[in-house]
Parts: sequence; structure tokens; C-alpha cells
Amino acid sequence: MLLRFVTCSCRHACLGVSWMRSSPWRTAIHTQKVACRTFSNRTFRPMKALSANMALLKEEAMDKLLGPDGIPLDIYLLRQTNVIWKFDDENSLKKWEVSTDKEIGGKSEASISLGKSGRTLLFQGSLNTEPARDGKVRYSGYSTLRSKRVKGSFGKSKHYDWSPFNVLHLRVRGDGRPLMVFIIVENFFSLHDDDLYNYFIYTRGGPYWQDVKIPFSKFFLSSRGRIQDAQSAMWLDKVNGLGITMGDQVSGPFKFEIDFIGIAIDPAHSEHFAYELYGKAK
Repeated sequence: MLLRFVTCSCRHACLGVSWMRSSPWRTAIHTQKVACRTFSNRTFRPMKALSANMALLKEEAMDKLLGPDGIPLDIYLLRQTNVIWKFDDENSLKKWEVSTDKEIGGKSEASISLGKSGRTLLFQGSLNTEPARDGKVRYSGYSTLRSKRVKGSFGKSKHYDWSPFNVLHLRVRGDGRPLMVFIIVENFFSLHDDDLYNYFIYTRGGPYWQDVKIPFSKFFLSSRGRIQDAQSAMWLDKVNGLGITMGDQVSGPFKFEIDFIGIAIDPAHSEHFAYELYGKAK
């Protein structure tokens, strides 16, 4: 028996015990090579993840030092509209997801794609208000476009800080049907994960674009589709995302095109919250 070090193709030094010129020796070498390659892959994956997370951490640090997206804060605040979502290519569509009432047995359909110019998002489909015949669902007919949650370094939740701004600005083109825009904010308790802040978009129809500017103070609180009696202002420093819902209870095709979604400052608007804040009886 000969005790010696054997160097595998994966460039790791492996300790092998062999009988010279024997079949068990060749089997041991093959087994050792497979084991070393597995060890190498397991080592490479964490290093790749660490490298990606360090890049995200660097980006977060630069945002803190220089300003959002590397733009100095004074310039960022003075811009007329700060675009959050722009749709220039197919990669920009990957930041969004579509859901319909098929999740509850409905028949509505929806999809997203780039517009004819290749620089807009086209949200289109067909609503079907016929509810599922399961004896549980009473109403149906909706399609929702929603931004995906952004993750920071090392799996941390990343939020948008819109607190310096007071207006949501969308440049859109619709077919005359109304939609609802909602904003998702961070909550302390999982009980409030279904809380959304909502407002309406009324499209004119036709070939012309319209600029929709909605003050954040106009958004009202709802939970699981029901407007809440106890309202509260939105926390703009921890925004998780935004979505748009088509659900006007009219069966038929719909089409909604978005040029960009951004935030802006309106110096003439000083309202904090547009709705009465009812307190609990003592």
C-alpha cells in the first residue's frame, strides 16, 4: 500500500491511499475528483453571492453619500419630475408582474409588453365579470399590474424614500376606462400586509397622452379591498412599490399604456391628508 497526495483536475490537493496499478485505485481517484468538483462548486456559489451583495451594498452607500441614483440631493430635489419607472427595454418589464381573477377561478386575462415605440409599457387584456361557480365567490373581473419588491444587499428589504415629494406623476394613455392606482408601504405588523393606499385614474381615451398628477394626501387607506373607517396618512419614507388595477365591472377588452411613473414637488400643495381622522371613543 502506498500513501501519497494526488492532485485532481480541480487543482485541490487530495490525500489518496492506493494499491499501485489496481482497479480500486482508479475508482478511488474518480470518486475523489467528483468530490473535489462538488466542493469547488459549493465554495464558488457563496463567493458569487457575496460579490453580488457587496455590489449592492456599494450602490446603497453611494446613494447615501451622493444622493438617489448617484444624483446630488439638491439637483434631485430641484428636478421637475424624478422618474422612478421608465420603460425603455424588455428588462424594464421584468420589474413588473401581472395578476388576474384567475387566482379565484375567474376568466379575465391580461399581459404586458412594450408599446409600438418600444419605449412604453402596454398593459392590455380582457375583463370577464362572470364569477366562479363555486358558491363562494360573488364578484369577479379584475386585472392588476404591480411592481416587484426590490431587494437590497444581503437580502434586506429596500424601500423608496418619497418623503421630500408630495405628488405622484404618471404619463399615460388609456381607452376611456377608469383604473385604480395603489401604493404599497412598509408596515410593522404582518396583520397590515394587505393595507394599500388608493386613488383613481380617469383616462380620456383617444391617441393623446395625459399627465396625471395625484397628491399623496389624496390616497385613502384600504385593506383587502375595503375602505377603512380609521384612515391615516401614508408613510412616504418606506414605500415598497406601486400598482394599477383595472376592475370597473365592465366585461370586455381594455388597453392602458404608460410612458413613465415618477414623483414631483408641487409648491402650491400644502395639504397633509385630505380625509378626516376619526379617533377611538374613550
